[in-house]
Amino acid sequence: MRISYNWLRQYVHTDLTPQDAAAVLTSTGLETESVEVHEPVKGMLKGVVVGHVLQCDKHPDADRLTVCAVDLGDGEPHRIVCGAPNVTVGQKVLVATVGAVLHMNDGTSITIKKSRIRGQESNGMICAEDELGLGKSHAGIMVLDPSAVAGTPAGEYLGLVSDHVLEIGLTPNRTDAMGHVGVARDLIAALNHRTGSTLQLQLPDVSAFAQDDDVRTTPIEVKDALACPRYTGLTLTQVKVGPSPKWLRDRVEAIGLKPINNVVDVTNYVQHELGQPLHAFDADKLDGGRIVVRMAQAKEPFITLDGKERILDTTDLVIADAEKPACIAGVFGGANSGVTEATTCVFLESACFDPSTIRRTARRHGLNTDASFRFERGVDVDITEYALRRAALLLKEVAGAHISSSVINVDNSLKHRHAVHLKFAQLEQLSGITIDHEAVIRILETLDFRIGDRDAHGVHVQVPAYRVDVHRPVDVIEEILRIHGFDQVPLPDRLHVPTIVHAALTLEHLHERTGAHLATRGFREIMTPSLVAGVHIKKAGIADPDALVQLANPLSSELDVLRPTMHHGALQAMVHNINRQQRDLRFFERGRTYARSDRGTTEKEMLAIAITGRRWRERWRAEDRAVEFADLKEEVEAVLVRLGLLDKATWSASESTWMSDAVRLEIGGRPVGVLGRISDAELKAAGLPQPVFFAELEEEVLLDACRAERITYAEVPRFPAVRRDLSLVLAADVRFEQLRTIAMNAERKLLREVDLFDVYEGDKLPTGTKSYALSFILQDAEKTLTDEQVTKTMDRIRTALEKEVSAELRA
Repeated sequence: MRISYNWLRQYVHTDLTPQDAAAVLTSTGLETESVEVHEPVKGMLKGVVVGHVLQCDKHPDADRLTVCAVDLGDGEPHRIVCGAPNVTVGQKVLVATVGAVLHMNDGTSITIKKSRIRGQESNGMICAEDELGLGKSHAGIMVLDPSAVAGTPAGEYLGLVSDHVLEIGLTPNRTDAMGHVGVARDLIAALNHRTGSTLQLQLPDVSAFAQDDDVRTTPIEVKDALACPRYTGLTLTQVKVGPSPKWLRDRVEAIGLKPINNVVDVTNYVQHELGQPLHAFDADKLDGGRIVVRMAQAKEPFITLDGKERILDTTDLVIADAEKPACIAGVFGGANSGVTEATTCVFLESACFDPSTIRRTARRHGLNTDASFRFERGVDVDITEYALRRAALLLKEVAGAHISSSVINVDNSLKHRHAVHLKFAQLEQLSGITIDHEAVIRILETLDFRIGDRDAHGVHVQVPAYRVDVHRPVDVIEEILRIHGFDQVPLPDRLHVPTIVHAALTLEHLHERTGAHLATRGFREIMTPSLVAGVHIKKAGIADPDALVQLANPLSSELDVLRPTMHHGALQAMVHNINRQQRDLRFFERGRTYARSDRGTTEKEMLAIAITGRRWRERWRAEDRAVEFADLKEEVEAVLVRLGLLDKATWSASESTWMSDAVRLEIGGRPVGVLGRISDAELKAAGLPQPVFFAELEEEVLLDACRAERITYAEVPRFPAVRRDLSLVLAADVRFEQLRTIAMNAERKLLREVDLFDVYEGDKLPTGTKSYALSFILQDAEKTLTDEQVTKTMDRIRTALEKEVSAELRA
């Protein structure tokens, strides 16, 4: 985005240098990538002055040359040989003096030197338009108004003013800064807050707008209010299309645009002033003399201003007359309605279009215009009519137009501002600094936020229509901080760790615990897109098709569904890294999964854990082996240990279409998640050459379980623990978790741990049975256990196992 500094200062009266203004804007988030000097004429005609032709004599040796005596303001006649046929005595002309460098229209440059031309001395050059870079004419020298004063520098006489152009790299959300007024608003807010100044935004005055006559009006019909929430227009007559005045050409050229004519230049000027695109139609070319905003017909042909025929479809919004399209709405004008030098009646449009509709059309037709760039991101619906009035007044000024109709305003937009409740405590928490509450209010007011109810804890604000991206308290906080200055937020020189135990554990605290824990165990956190391919989800049976949350206007068929599980992103991250020879990977991710039901859309906060490759790198004391399910389960158990929930966990077999040997995890009877090996079909679809083990856990369930736990403190045991093992023959469908629960219920005082360390299934056992080898850890906090106590305890446990699941000691 190119911003003319001279133009910018129309709206903010400041003495800042362009470089200082650029630094302030950069600190507000409008990153100024460069500041360049812009000259309306290269070199600014340095060394060129007004001359007064005092005498003209025919060159003695050349019929087409004239030897002139020219007064350059110093009282002395200067001898100059001129080849122009139109030079005569008494003229005021522009003279390039000896040493001047002329930059011509063809891109070449010449340095004026004292010379002899066909034997006659020449001390300068009387110039034509093209030789000065002021135009294309070379029919003769430029003849100035007789009132011009000899010796006046050409730049001063012509009113040439150099400018500085700021190249601002905008983020996609800042459509409000796609005009000089929006940039001025940020600059004023920052200067007022940081320096205590009281600058005001100087908006163009449109109070002089008035209808001149009622000789022509153009009715407007909007058939699709969703695609076009607001459409305004008016009719101008007696328009004289021609070159724009110098001030308008200078403004347009400064921002890198080529002047076309006064009508087109005004629409471009207002677009870059206010950020509101406009379009001008030749009203005499509109069949039926009316405007219809509608969706195109299937395969409707349309020739755009570039002369190309484009085939429209029913998703394209068009501005049509009574018979045919006249413009692809918000994207590109039509050859059949464009303004030409013969145009005398103009219909002027200022509208607000649905961003997704414009984006879809622009992408499908491969068109990227200044207008579509703005409409795709959302424009300020509140300035639609203001921009129209501004352009109409300018056309009266530069094209002699008469306003021949009232403003027709078809407004179906929602007339309310988005409301946000800002809590001062949240501002301090996220920023790490304290900003005076009154200063916060002033910042928001300068940015046109409306202030509502407020107290010591916070304030209710209404977001201005021009900020289509501000919806949440954190968005408002970002607005405050960028005006305050991110560079004013100090970086601490030490780490502050709170020692307060929070009465209520929050999701953020859970994230801190699990994230820090997994990082210490060698995991890397990843962040992956929430969008996945619906075709694959349905084909693989990963989720019920009716439960998928599909996008209404996806950018790609590969990204059209919100993820029902977290494993897609983890697999893609692994593919990315394996392709770069990184095969031993341990990832975790926190994000949301989505599902649709009769009650609406459900979002779940999930923790995903994924491992692949080797268990550890090859070492001389360790076996080099691939990871397996037991390694994943160990990591999940370690997370549960960190949260104090392992003793509440139960495990059971689970069915899954995208996992092999899936295991279901429950805590306190509530499902938490699943873990297992990613199926071969999913690995193949993702392009992964090695096994991946994956788990996803629902964080809200973990959080509720953590909140239910009471923190207890106990001293380190002073007495030794005792281990006893049992090898049991059991029915094949008995799970270890059942055995653990039975044992814990049978001995609540002394039994500390139950672990499974071996499983045997073979022909040495009766059909339909298996053998589990279990270890039991016994410990008394008050005394050393005797053999007799240990034996009685183990007998009690064995008896309970025999009674509950018919377990038998293996011989």
